[in-house]
Amino acid sequence: SRRADGVGCLGLQYSSVYPACELCLYRTQWTGLSVTRVCLQQLSVSQRVFNIANELLHTEIAYVSKLHLLDQVFCAQLMEESRSRASFPPDVVQGIFSNICSIYCFHQQFLLPALQKRMEEWHVNPCLGDILQKLAPFLKMYGEYVKNFETAMELLTSWTQRSVPFRTIIQDIQREERCGSLSLQHHMLEPVQRIPRYELLLKDYLHRLPPHAPDYRDTQKSLELIATAAEHSNAAIKKMERMRKLLMVYELLGGEEDIVSPSNELVKEGHILKLSNKNGTSQDRYLILFNDRLLYCVPKLRLIGQKFGVRARIYVEGMEVSSVAVPRTFLVSGKQRSLELQARYDRPMDRQVDRQVDRKVERRTDRRAPTPIREKEVTLCMTCQEPFNSITKRRHHCRACGHVVCGKCSEFRARLSYDNNRTNRVCVDCYATLLGVPPPPATLTNLTQRRRSILEKQASLAAENSVMCSCLYYQERGGGRGWQKAWFIIPEKEPLVLYIYGAPQDVKAQRSVPLIGWQVSLPESCDRRHAFKMTQSHMTLLFSAEAEELQTRWMDVLSRAAKGEEPVAHSPIAECLDEEGEEPAAENT
Repeated sequence: SRRADGVGCLGLQYSSVYPACELCLYRTQWTGLSVTRVCLQQLSVSQRVFNIANELLHTEIAYVSKLHLLDQVFCAQLMEESRSRASFPPDVVQGIFSNICSIYCFHQQFLLPALQKRMEEWHVNPCLGDILQKLAPFLKMYGEYVKNFETAMELLTSWTQRSVPFRTIIQDIQREERCGSLSLQHHMLEPVQRIPRYELLLKDYLHRLPPHAPDYRDTQKSLELIATAAEHSNAAIKKMERMRKLLMVYELLGGEEDIVSPSNELVKEGHILKLSNKNGTSQDRYLILFNDRLLYCVPKLRLIGQKFGVRARIYVEGMEVSSVAVPRTFLVSGKQRSLELQARYDRPMDRQVDRQVDRKVERRTDRRAPTPIREKEVTLCMTCQEPFNSITKRRHHCRACGHVVCGKCSEFRARLSYDNNRTNRVCVDCYATLLGVPPPPATLTNLTQRRRSILEKQASLAAENSVMCSCLYYQERGGGRGWQKAWFIIPEKEPLVLYIYGAPQDVKAQRSVPLIGWQVSLPESCDRRHAFKMTQSHMTLLFSAEAEELQTRWMDVLSRAAKGEEPVAHSPIAECLDEEGEEPAAENT
């Protein structure tokens, strides 16, 4: 049935890997073409089964190398540092890596050698089910690792921030080629995902096996055992994702709300406008909907990152939602409280853009009072862009759009619907919009024919697309002026330029500083905390941040820009406090 060169009578290369085909090739001499089709089909099934088994072996080799990296590199080096120098507690390392050592030993000493041996003798024993059925019960050890995964991620994040030696060891290992430019968190996810992958491969393997194959029954039993372990793993993955979302909301609320519970489920969250029952004013609020309650939250003033405080809780049981005649507005009624809310446009997290859109709508309809911009957030008139002062250039609010403008730019009057059609002070733009006619020419002498300055970048809009922005104190050494508080922005479109604004809502920067060529470092001495400096030739600019983290981020961004490198955007954007320790304004409801 075979020639000496190993080629069958049909010209098909014979391989000892497929012993079932030898009979088919032999019978082909007698039965002709019909049996040839059977032979080709038999070869295809055998090849597919072999390919799946081979894939399992190769993925297992790669997986064991990942386990080696976790246990023998990351865990070993961190444990050595903790025991020899006590830079951090050994319990932290144990809490992060859990029972990864046991998992690594099982795969490296038992499962992988068994698979390698079986593939070497595949031509005489083409089976996988018996190996997996014998070793599958050991996969229960993954339960402990999966249950601990969320805690491990929290410990890893916390100690990366708290301990410099801890962070340095991890970063040094992550730079090595064997890490493949992936983080430790990414590698730690591999054991969580491995059991479901076993299940998928084994299902495919069983699907390819003929029902009468010797390996079929053992493979069925193996699949049942692995499927049970995979259910626990998949459930843990879903549970961890739910817990991760709850923890993010928990941190958003400053850890003051007891929401981290297996029975809680986050449904939706986002910014919304709260409409006052008294005067119709709209206020920026944040809603968080769970499966059992609705949290109505107000923003807290913070230097770095956005946090919210819970103002009211409305439980889903007994809650009613009804529509209102005003577009995008609805009423939420509960036993505890009723709220009239107005939905935003399709970019709910884009607060500044939505605020601009809302102002345009208010200008057209003037049915509701605007949300006024706080006076301390502006140092220039938002129309003519002249600086304010306490004598000749005082601040006034436009009653139609809420902008802060000077007396000259707000000497117009218009009737507003939300104020029972009474006459109110409005800016020139709102006057033209509401009355449909331009202002008298005599009133526009100072408002027209003005050339646009290169510094005219509205701070609030520039901050939306910025590499970095926050409030800092600064002074120029030898400039004769003391420390000044200002709003600093590096725009994404101009990542090598620093813009300095008097306040977060100013429409014009006081100064711009091209950053290439500057030296960024810590000052030898300074009378303020968290200080850093920029020097170039004979000029030195001193800066002071409110916190050490903010100081570090600014120094990193400025150093990159000074070298001509485009900085990496930092988020979340830092927010400015008008005064240290100032509390949020009382709600006008």
